[in-house]
Amino acid sequence: MSGRLERIAPGLLMLVRYRRQDFPHDLRAGLSVAAVALPVGVAYAALAGFSPVVGLYASILPLFAYALFGSSRQLVVGPDAATCALVAASVAPLAAGDAQQYMALSLTLAFLAGVLCIGASFLKLGVLADFLSRPILVGFMNGIALTIALGQLGKILGFDIVSGRIIPRALEIADKIGQTHLPTLAIGLASFALLLLVPKLLRRVPAALAVMVLAGAAVALLGLDAQGVRTVGAVPPGLPALTFPGAPWVTLQPLLADAAGIALISFTSLMLTARSFAAKNGYEIDADRDLAALGAANIAASISGGFAVSGADSRTAMSDAAGGRTQLAGLVAAVAIALVLLFMTGPLQYVPDAALGAVLVMAAFSLVNVADMRMLWHESKGEFAICVVATLGVVAVGAIDAIAFAVILAMLRFVRMVARPTCEVLGAIEGRGFHGIERHPEARTVPGLCLFRFNAPLVFFNAPYFRQEARRAVGAAGRGLRFFVIDAIPITGHDVTGRATFRELDQELLAQGVQIVIAGRETELMEWRERTGMDHLRPIKVRQFPTLADAVQALQAQL
Repeated sequence: MSGRLERIAPGLLMLVRYRRQDFPHDLRAGLSVAAVALPVGVAYAALAGFSPVVGLYASILPLFAYALFGSSRQLVVGPDAATCALVAASVAPLAAGDAQQYMALSLTLAFLAGVLCIGASFLKLGVLADFLSRPILVGFMNGIALTIALGQLGKILGFDIVSGRIIPRALEIADKIGQTHLPTLAIGLASFALLLLVPKLLRRVPAALAVMVLAGAAVALLGLDAQGVRTVGAVPPGLPALTFPGAPWVTLQPLLADAAGIALISFTSLMLTARSFAAKNGYEIDADRDLAALGAANIAASISGGFAVSGADSRTAMSDAAGGRTQLAGLVAAVAIALVLLFMTGPLQYVPDAALGAVLVMAAFSLVNVADMRMLWHESKGEFAICVVATLGVVAVGAIDAIAFAVILAMLRFVRMVARPTCEVLGAIEGRGFHGIERHPEARTVPGLCLFRFNAPLVFFNAPYFRQEARRAVGAAGRGLRFFVIDAIPITGHDVTGRATFRELDQELLAQGVQIVIAGRETELMEWRERTGMDHLRPIKVRQFPTLADAVQALQAQL
């Protein structure tokens, strides 16, 4: 029963087995997330074209849905800048200025995106996220950190930033620095100081929550809003009413296409965030389970008067930085937001944007993984370069386009590794088996034999490379070569082109008096011959042995 529950709702199983010692950490993390999610929800609602309260509606039930069905312990879902922009672009042309129609279309869009995500999870399409390697994740998160930080500087300095890319933003900030509003800047700097001091002086108090409360109190008591300090503004009280989305049938076809785009981008963004924090905290993510959880979160947003949601990198960073250990942190955040909507919307209007900006900048810093970058630099300069390229992709084209860029980069890297795998000539080491002679100078080759290892499946885009490297190994072995022994263990698969190349190489070497021998995968090749009826084809009838050791022992007796 627990196994089925874990597959369907891992968060529910977590609640059943919850450890009481985790609660103080999850409580602090949940309150910290709520402290950021409240004003962020308001801001992103405006970006998507809604009244501020709609952003808070989208921050309650979706959190419950993901906490119950998702596999990440830290991930927080909610309104996201990219998703909000896509929602506005999709719905605005269809609504034609009708606010009621705009809301109906948005609810339907979120519902359709949710259904598509759940359907894709049944098809196991979460495997697409497996193309995102650790260097790409680290680089992408570094770029996101820069995006978040630069995006909040305008709030801290007291002027608007309209540019959408990192470099134009930086140039715009430099150009407008003379427009800095000093009271706003003072609040921002004081918020940074509190964010640094509160964890040291008041360890049990969420720093973000303390900043929001103290900054809001300062605005209310000193009348700073009258001096030009921007605040969140008025938010109507009350919880959302549960409704079922309804939109004209004629709009379903264009909405379905837009929903597919939102589902794809939201899932990719969510997995980038979830896997980054899972890697940081030492656990695994189930991509298909998270795909279904994202679908559930979007459906929850739809029926509760919200809009499409995604993984929230800044709020996830806040949960992690505040010490969140389980999905309960998300539930605490949802309850806190609901309580604020019921009883505290009045004080919320005084929270200054500058304090929110400071909190998000500090959260962005926690996304920069210096330790992993140092590790990549020492272990693989090539992997480090990929990390840097992923970061530059965010800088050059923005976070949304960089998602597609990161996926393409990962696929190209995978193709490169398989198309040009390592090829080795093997030698024997007493008591240790067979190893590459370039990496192990003590390995001794066997006269008359060439032991060759090709570390990849033999398929159409690497078959010419296989033949090229095999010819090179044969040429290096000299005229006394009689047997070319291929270690078949690393060759995990083959296609028609690969087999044709193998046949051609076999005929070519036979003409030189060299016989191909296969070591390993004897049973698999036998089963393949029987299954395909290919017994009559020559290359599969070359001599075979279960292991390299068996092949060397038998062939040495013939030399």
